[in-house]
Amino acid sequence: MSTETVIRRRALRIVQDPKHPLYLFTLTAAELLQVADVSRVSRTEVGKLIGYQRPEVKKHVRGIIEYLDSGPVLFPNSVILALSSSVVFKEMRGPKIDEALADAGTIEIVLSADGQPRPAWIVDGQQRALALSRCQRRDLLVPVNAFIADDLESQKEQFLRINNTKPLPRGLVNELLPDVDTVLPTHLAARHAPAKLTELLNRDPESPFLGLIHRTSMKGAGKGKAVVSDTAVLQMIHESLTTPSGCLFPYRNIATGETDFAGVRLVLLLYWNGVKSVFPEAWGLPPSRSRLMHGAGIRAMGRLMDRVMGVVRLGDKRAEKLVRRELLRVKDECHWTEGEWTELGGLRWNEVQNVPTHVKVLSNFLVRAYLQRSRSAA
Repeated sequence: MSTETVIRRRALRIVQDPKHPLYLFTLTAAELLQVADVSRVSRTEVGKLIGYQRPEVKKHVRGIIEYLDSGPVLFPNSVILALSSSVVFKEMRGPKIDEALADAGTIEIVLSADGQPRPAWIVDGQQRALALSRCQRRDLLVPVNAFIADDLESQKEQFLRINNTKPLPRGLVNELLPDVDTVLPTHLAARHAPAKLTELLNRDPESPFLGLIHRTSMKGAGKGKAVVSDTAVLQMIHESLTTPSGCLFPYRNIATGETDFAGVRLVLLLYWNGVKSVFPEAWGLPPSRSRLMHGAGIRAMGRLMDRVMGVVRLGDKRAEKLVRRELLRVKDECHWTEGEWTELGGLRWNEVQNVPTHVKVLSNFLVRAYLQRSRSAA
């Protein structure tokens, strides 16, 4: 008496290459890793390369699990499998439909005994498959695209073709994030509020950044006017929101993840309108003509913002005047459009780059100069 376990599913067969027919069907989240194995890249003792999948990305998998366990979900991306030729497809009898573009039938997959090779390998979607195997929705139906290929070379070829695309541009992700309100992977969730605020600064009529922040979707004249990197603005906001000493930190509820956007907006508009008024000759120019609009300038002035806004109350009628007064303390020390930063080793104004070292020394210098002049004026 046979004790083998067989999964039978309705499937469509599409023939592009008779040697490698394609099958479209579904598996539950619980069944996916029962059917398929992950062929990890490694080498044998004699140095031969085997497998093709990258290591598990735990943070990414955790983010998918969080989404899957968040409630009703839409999971449209199919997992691509390479099936063993032992898998059987039984075509349905009767007349063909849909102009015979595909054959309807049943696919039969015999599950392997413990310790034995599984009848399929994951070609694309290993992180999703791992998350599905660990989520609470064990019955979630997952679309599967599969092709018959026993040989590793065919699997590797498809793996490389599928992954032969560059990661999404950072600017595109920054621009898409504000419109996404569902559960996001952890690394994207941390950028969600800063991305929304960046978009707000670029569209708010009262913002000094109105139309100045570069967006991937920009075209024509608007693109030429946008001189500030969206990543620089997003990083500036993110640092202040997530650093306990940041002036925006109190506007974020750590427990719930909620952000007081109205409060943050007031702080940002108050400070950066002050920056624009104190440095009018450097505001709105391309970074090649003004390092104030450069990534290093935006981030360094953002760290100064945390100090300046610590002494200004939003409800104070003199708030605008006070911000301007505080910024004037460092005005003569700045060389955004000409000269050199003597205190930074003689770095010429246009030699400042948006690299960690320059951002750090420029930020430290501005904060130090500000504190010294504040003490002198006291």
